[in-house]
Amino acid sequence: MENIGILRQALPYIRRYKNRVFVIKLGGELVQNARILDDISQDLSLLYQIGIKVILIHGGGPQATELSEKLGIAQKIVDGRRITDEATLEVTKMVFAGKINHEILTMLRKHGAKSVGLSGIDGDIIIAKKRAPVELVDKKTGITNSIDFGHVGDIIHINTELLEILLEHLYIPVISSIADDGEGNILNINADTVASRIAAAVKAYKYITMTNVAGILRDINDPESRISYISQKDALKMIADGTIKGGMVPKIKECVKAVENNVKRVHLLDGFKKNSLLLELFTRKGNGTMILNDREIEEYIRSGF
Repeated sequence: MENIGILRQALPYIRRYKNRVFVIKLGGELVQNARILDDISQDLSLLYQIGIKVILIHGGGPQATELSEKLGIAQKIVDGRRITDEATLEVTKMVFAGKINHEILTMLRKHGAKSVGLSGIDGDIIIAKKRAPVELVDKKTGITNSIDFGHVGDIIHINTELLEILLEHLYIPVISSIADDGEGNILNINADTVASRIAAAVKAYKYITMTNVAGILRDINDPESRISYISQKDALKMIADGTIKGGMVPKIKECVKAVENNVKRVHLLDGFKKNSLLLELFTRKGNGTMILNDREIEEYIRSGF
């Protein structure tokens, strides 16, 4: 009877979400674990089977670092972002658009979901330009340095035509965060940025980041301090006061950008927890943190959606 109760609890959400577009970003650490990827792919297939249109964007930082170390290629991360020199770009192309993309496609097929592997280059999905050197302050020394991120791109425009065609024909686009500048140069783009921008461009109902943390915590050392929902303004305040720090900062900033670009619901959750995606989407209690525009919070409290 408990399972019947869960199904009944999920039914209003299923009705609400049918034919909606969800953009889901998978962190590379999740794809690295075959069992976790299998579990997540099964959950994604369930969304697919009940009529939710899914666009999947994946990272691959841990895999790129692992292969680079095996090849003796030194890696440099500044402000949570990877500097992409010539050698690192070659690794990125192999890992992102090759190994990881195909592993995800294989798992989705296993669970009955049709999918197509893409990069931002395919169909001109991502129009990008090479990032100019950035002035960054070293937090330890206070010295400002000019940082050249190498073959790293900034997004100019997202072209949704190919994505719309694939969704219409019931395919899940699986996109690696590789793009080009239209001049023959391939660029590495942060996957959180790609996912956030695509979510805004396709007018997604939800943008979901699946990573290795349980959401936004009031106390980083206390998993029970998870915040169930928060406004984008309060999320930015938590960055400013140092509650949110480290690698979480760029992730949350991209979540906030999605909210500010009219994505109605943005979620951050721990993909290592079994069925975390389904619990977050189909139960009132949820399983991560949802970020909303200020004006949406009252509606969420009233309706539960």
